[in-house]
Amino acid sequence: MNDTVSIQRQEAVLTVTITRESRRNALNEDVAAGIAQALDQAEGDHSIRAVVLTGAGDKAFCAGGDLQPNAEGTPFTIDAADPDHYVARLFRRMNATRVPLIARVNGHALAGGFGLVCGCDLVVARDDAMIGVTETRVGLFPMMILPFLMRNTPNRLLMEMCLTGDPITAAEGLKHDLVNYAVPADELDAKTDWLVQRVTTRSPTGIRLGKQALSRIREMSFDAALEYAPFMLANMARTEDAREGFAAFQQKRDVNWTGR
Repeated sequence: MNDTVSIQRQEAVLTVTITRESRRNALNEDVAAGIAQALDQAEGDHSIRAVVLTGAGDKAFCAGGDLQPNAEGTPFTIDAADPDHYVARLFRRMNATRVPLIARVNGHALAGGFGLVCGCDLVVARDDAMIGVTETRVGLFPMMILPFLMRNTPNRLLMEMCLTGDPITAAEGLKHDLVNYAVPADELDAKTDWLVQRVTTRSPTGIRLGKQALSRIREMSFDAALEYAPFMLANMARTEDAREGFAAFQQKRDVNWTGR
């Protein structure tokens, strides 16, 4: 693992931490590669049931692309010979990940950092953390993260954030469903653990197949989705987890998920 991202495993949970605290955990190519590597690890191990993404320290979750003159791996350039931008690769990887992704927003999440937040399935944030897109303040527009922004942000709020470049607090974002929970800093870990525990005690197979289906259904027409869904549901019903879930319900006992 590179030195811009650390990965720690505790039982069924991988915690992925961006460790560029001196750069406000800014996003660069090494950070993107480190997060993607962690997601590959989670996908390859069916005993991992959730990934928590966070930043080092208490100032920033991720401040977006590094604007410093000596920044390494800046996201603001592209190789004409290889136009598959690393941020796009990371977002594709996040979108395809079948393991639940939970953002622990320990500080400000701006520009590309807010894109990372929007790319996660669930979000627990400090209530005073600033979230949003600030690109128009430096002559840009949040191009790379627009697909995730459009998925998570009401249109009027999206336009106001994009056009003004003014962030809002996570507490304000809670009103618009941009985060699931906004809590005081001293409650962040407890609230994150509480949410993770709720997710990791559910069927890992049901969640993985369900996230896979959800990703595809988002891109389908209504009729195509209704044709696809019954096949996925029937496939899920044949899994060991589904058979165990049915049996536990009928026998009124605790369920023992196998992840298969």
